[in-house]
Amino acid sequence: MRPGVYEVEMGIPMRKFINETCGGLKAGKILKAVVPGGSSMPVLTAQEVEEVNLDYEAIASKGSLLGSGGMIVIDEDTCMVWALENLARFYSHESCGQCSPCREGTGWAYKVLKRMVHFDCTAEDIELVLDIGKKMAGKTICVLADSLAMPIASYIGKFRAEFESHVRKDCVRCQKRMEASH
Repeated sequence: MRPGVYEVEMGIPMRKFINETCGGLKAGKILKAVVPGGSSMPVLTAQEVEEVNLDYEAIASKGSLLGSGGMIVIDEDTCMVWALENLARFYSHESCGQCSPCREGTGWAYKVLKRMVHFDCTAEDIELVLDIGKKMAGKTICVLADSLAMPIASYIGKFRAEFESHVRKDCVRCQKRMEASH
């Protein structure tokens, strides 16, 4: 990938934009997902990326938004539980604390996801995180809580098997990351 700021015409295929304009993924890597409009947007699977053009209506038809246009391209080596925990840490830190659903919800989601990343979780924790997201969405003065609630719903909805692998304690990606950090 060639990170940068690109201006392209609306409507080009997203996969063409990633591969041709941005240089594609690192050699040999397989596309897993794309967050099309900044970290707060719902994630698209690789299959959805193959099917969608870069325009507001097409992205919305896949359940996401173009938002700021700050695209995050995720390859096969990224654990989606880890990616969501990383977002939760950010949004929890950024919460001003004024609204209880945001202050408590982002912090609680982060704590549960942090436990998940470290394989200290149960199947109920997946539902708990989904419930936290639902209880934050649309309940605050600003949209910071929604900025985590939308990714929670889409990451778990589209990559639930990865969350379940953390319950079983068999996510190879996170096991390797933890071994490397010791």
